[in-house]
Amino acid sequence: MAAAVRMRTWSCPTRGVFYPWAVLFLVLFSTIHEVNAAPETGLWKITVVNTSRPLLLRKSMYKDTDIELKVVRFGCPEAVTFTIHWYLKYYPCHNEFNNIDEMYGRTPLSRGEGLDPNPLGQGEFIEHKHSPIPCNNGLHSLSVLKKAKAEPRPVSPPVEGEVPDEKDGRWITEEYDSNSSVNIQDDVIATTWKDGPYLLVVKILSSKPEAHWNLTVNVVMKGTHGYISVTEWPLMIFYMVMCMVYIFYALLWFIWAACYWKDLLRIQFWIAGVIFLGMVEKAVFCAEYENTNAVGSASPGLLIFAELVSALKRTLARLLVIIVSLGYGIVKPRLGQVMHRVVGLGILYFSFASIEGVLRITGGRDNGPALITAIVLAVFDSCAIWFIFVSLAQTIKTLKLRKNPVKLSLYRHFTNTLIFAVIASIIFMGWIAKKFRLADCQSDWIELWVEDAFWRFLFSVILFVIMFLWRPSANNQRYAFTPLIDDSDDEEIEEFVASTNLADGIKLRASKSETNGTVKPAEKNPEEDLKWVEDNIPSSLTDIALPVLLDSDEEIMTTRYEMSKLE
Repeated sequence: MAAAVRMRTWSCPTRGVFYPWAVLFLVLFSTIHEVNAAPETGLWKITVVNTSRPLLLRKSMYKDTDIELKVVRFGCPEAVTFTIHWYLKYYPCHNEFNNIDEMYGRTPLSRGEGLDPNPLGQGEFIEHKHSPIPCNNGLHSLSVLKKAKAEPRPVSPPVEGEVPDEKDGRWITEEYDSNSSVNIQDDVIATTWKDGPYLLVVKILSSKPEAHWNLTVNVVMKGTHGYISVTEWPLMIFYMVMCMVYIFYALLWFIWAACYWKDLLRIQFWIAGVIFLGMVEKAVFCAEYENTNAVGSASPGLLIFAELVSALKRTLARLLVIIVSLGYGIVKPRLGQVMHRVVGLGILYFSFASIEGVLRITGGRDNGPALITAIVLAVFDSCAIWFIFVSLAQTIKTLKLRKNPVKLSLYRHFTNTLIFAVIASIIFMGWIAKKFRLADCQSDWIELWVEDAFWRFLFSVILFVIMFLWRPSANNQRYAFTPLIDDSDDEEIEEFVASTNLADGIKLRASKSETNGTVKPAEKNPEEDLKWVEDNIPSSLTDIALPVLLDSDEEIMTTRYEMSKLE
């Protein structure tokens, strides 16, 4: 009978049920997605020398954000005069200048033909040229830069041979003076006029091209919300909300566990660990964005710590879903050799997730090593998804064969949740592909935060369902593994009858359920075992062995009931 159960359980566990290979492609597609290496910086401190190229600074900003440019240190071995010329452009397509540093050599800006790296693109701009600034070793500070009076103009393609008129010259050079009625902070050179992505190009020219000099400039972009960008403000709020959600999860789980602490299952300790790490992860990410919003730039140590915590949490989250699908503590008392594979997968995933996170933080969003590790993570995710679906299908088949309606209902609800998650993921990936992946112009930049938030929210929903299904309760033991009902009979059962009165000790083995590949019929009457003992064991030993061999009437009835279920 055990062999029959084993053969039927392992026959084609996934075909026609979950189609895991279709899911592999979806996971590979969804895992390799563009993520921000770090929150956008709002404060730069840059040293410029006579051979430096123009400064190229990108940031998505709210309306009425002040842009400040200040020279904090300078070195002029010989007297020179500087001219600071800058160009501020609003562009509606968020992905227009994603690789501005790499594309600089192919832009007209690199050839000195203008400050706009893409003069054919859409948008609005302000251009300004400050008055010449003298510099020599006798000066303690340079003059303060004043705000430009220029109003934004739509970008228009340059016309060859066109000569700027006098009106354009005044538009580029007009500034607010100190006697102006407008209250303007020192060194504020411009203010944004609408929400969206901006590019600031700053070019510093000297009167003596061969002279050696250096300037250290501070560029500050700070609005009413702080230094944080318009695309990341919703993400910071999201992490705050999710941190409170995980605190609620932790309190709810603690109350459940405290009420029924005597009946806790092993799987419930795993769930508690994932809740704790999720709470820590959201708190660290929230602190990261809050710190960036307060000081203008992210702390490298905090960023790396956040990525390591996130990698650990994602690893344990995947392991939790895997061991739940395997029936750990519910259908199987232990995972045996499978546990080594699960732990090995977890160690590999954590290693590559940590490496990918650190490389993304330190090397930018488009570096090669980070992309390679992202592909490896996609493969591991695909293996995990396949493993989950195969294990879940086998667990459900086993419960059907054992006719255990309570545990079968539990796993059916869990299966429905995973199916819902897969369908939601497919719909979301299609929406993301249409909005951002396949779009030449990412005009809906305000929705970029949803891409990162969706996957974290989706797992929090799955975790809540797992919490609800496997919550501690007075009926915990209905879901726990019980040898009499749940033992799979996959291994040979041995009984040892130890007695000091037996000369050599008697070792009784239950007969194997299969011999040479032939399935033995199940015994229909437990009293036949007693008859066999009377016929084969000497009477002098029977009186000693029978008290141990005989079961109570209740145990005999329970055994008959379980054998009838297997038949």
